[in-house]
Amino acid sequence: MGRRRYVKDFLQPDWKYNSEKVSKFINYLMLGGKKTLAANIFYDALKIAEDRVGKSGIKVFNKAIKNASPSVEIKSKRVGGATYQVPVQVDEARKFAIASKWIIKTARAATGQGTQESLANVIVETSNNEGPVIRKKEEMHRMAEANKAFAHFA
Repeated sequence: MGRRRYVKDFLQPDWKYNSEKVSKFINYLMLGGKKTLAANIFYDALKIAEDRVGKSGIKVFNKAIKNASPSVEIKSKRVGGATYQVPVQVDEARKFAIASKWIIKTARAATGQGTQESLANVIVETSNNEGPVIRKKEEMHRMAEANKAFAHFA
């Protein structure tokens, strides 16, 4: 008798854009089980971003996610008493999770404006390939580049 395989849960696409990615992002944005509030914040932020850029909000969001997604990340690996920072490739689902969480964390850290405003700002900045989220991604890539000598431990 072997191990049971992990079966990924089916995620309902969101009602407005019919996108599973949007649905997942709203789940990451949600605090304390208040999904309707999270959805309203997200849709308002996309509306603000749409007005600011002049392109469809969902296109701006998808471009922001694409720009923020790291291709490699650092994992700590213990080999005989020493811990090495080993660069590893990132799969698609994890890329989306990392990018989403960076965008949300950056938006929450911004003060002096509503969550919709700050989320819209971060999404627009990231879609233009600038801002703190892009710097974080580039920093991660630099770390991976610096530690690529340890890639054989992966």
